Amino acid sequence: MSAGRNVEQQIALQQRPPSLAMPSMAQRPRPEPGFLPLHGGFRDHFVTTPEAKYRCESCRLVLCNPRQTECGHRFCESCITDLLSKPNPVCPADLEPLFEDKIFRDVCCNREIIALKVYCRSEKNGCKEQMSLQQVMDHLEVCPFFEVPCPLGKCKEKMMRKDMSEHLSRKCKHREITCEFCNHKMALTELQLSSHQHDCPKAQVTCSFIRYGCSFKGLNQEMREHESSFASEHLRMMAVRNTTLEAKVEDVKSELMERYKVLPSLSSRLADVETQYEEMREKNRQLEQKLVSMQMLMSTHSEKLLEVEMELRELRPLRAMREEVEALRGSVENMRSIVSSLDSGRVGSSSGSHTLGSLEQQLSRHDDMMSVHDIRLAEMDLKLQVLETASFNGTLIWKIRDYKRRKQEAVASKTLSLYSQPFYTGYFGYKMCARVYLNGDGMGKGTHLSLFFVVMRGEYDALLPWPFKQKVTLMLMDQGPARKHLGDAFKPDPHSSSFRRPTGEMNIASGCPLFVAQTVLENTTYIKDDTIFIKVTVDTSDLPDP
Repeated sequence: MSAGRNVEQQIALQQRPPSLAMPSMAQRPRPEPGFLPLHGGFRDHFVTTPEAKYRCESCRLVLCNPRQTECGHRFCESCITDLLSKPNPVCPADLEPLFEDKIFRDVCCNREIIALKVYCRSEKNGCKEQMSLQQVMDHLEVCPFFEVPCPLGKCKEKMMRKDMSEHLSRKCKHREITCEFCNHKMALTELQLSSHQHDCPKAQVTCSFIRYGCSFKGLNQEMREHESSFASEHLRMMAVRNTTLEAKVEDVKSELMERYKVLPSLSSRLADVETQYEEMREKNRQLEQKLVSMQMLMSTHSEKLLEVEMELRELRPLRAMREEVEALRGSVENMRSIVSSLDSGRVGSSSGSHTLGSLEQQLSRHDDMMSVHDIRLAEMDLKLQVLETASFNGTLIWKIRDYKRRKQEAVASKTLSLYSQPFYTGYFGYKMCARVYLNGDGMGKGTHLSLFFVVMRGEYDALLPWPFKQKVTLMLMDQGPARKHLGDAFKPDPHSSSFRRPTGEMNIASGCPLFVAQTVLENTTYIKDDTIFIKVTVDTSDLPDP
């Protein structure tokens, strides 16, 4: 920060605030000692940053009444006085001893300083004027932005000079006003707090018996004569009004008694209506619950129907293959029986030997075909098992049993991580799985459970948009009644290799090394019956059809 900014704060003045009037130049007080700071140097905002030679070696502000020492350094008058008051004073610039009789006023330096340009001390209030330091007080005498006190002694408010006129005419609580009736002048607060308006003889008033029918209006001084001469009339008006009110009270009583008679029947009807209303609310609540249950059931049935259709598509070739294997097995058995009969009855026959050799070749071919079909059948069975447990709505519920044993295996570095079964965003969507380190991985090793999301190579990757951009939510399920599940969500980084189209079986896992502390996991209801549940949800709302 520049030295110019260090002197922006307006100093406290030692002189009385400038008066409201704007006297001529000859009448204005001169700036002599009145504009000097109470202690130290000038804190004014200088237009140009003052040179170092104009700064006090003690307070580092612009010199006020500069004094020069024998060693050639300059100080403010108040600063050098403070230094000399100490035992064995020395110059803070070069540690040379100071002697009062060898310190003199630097008149030339003072003349240069008071000629420096500064901004008005009311700059913070909006004044943009610039003047020399010695002209500051002359300017403040007329500056419209300088704060001055209200000239009315009882008012303690201060405002900018330019706002004084409005203050005196509209805002000051002690301003002088004139009674509109008697033209008596007084302070506004006196008029508001006193009973002048009530006592003013020329104020226009209305008779206090107006509510009983008296229509007299006149001056305050006339009202006293009216009240005295019309006292009997006022009493008569009050009596008539009282009689009327008594008659109305009797009518109201009669009406209330009539209404009171029907109140029990109304209360009974109201109780019946409230009972019916509560019954209707309960029926409505039950219907809403049934409707929600039906909607959930229909949704579940729709999903299951789709799954069954997909399974049927997969089972059709499996069923045909099984039938073909059974036919081959029957054919093999037939050939084996023929070979057995030939071997027992036609051992010496050459034609039998030829037939036997041919049958053995056919049998060998059939055995090879059966082996191939058995392998394909096993692959189809494995695929069917995966399809039976897979999810096609972008949600995985992963049940991990034997938590303690698996955790110990992870601690012993036998099985560091576990993979979940695959799940999909749709029947033709992305293929994914979850990966968990029960003893943590990376930063979380030994202290946390680490949970990751993995994009796998799928059969329909060529039809899907890449990189993978769907929002992923990882969650540890709370098995207690509070259901305080722990979760974290992220949007995939499109530049990460973890979300590009897989070239191998699966991409590098991406997720949370510090997913949950083991102390939190193992001391709450996240583990129950030595089992934990992990849920992974992939947002499929904006996923286009392949």
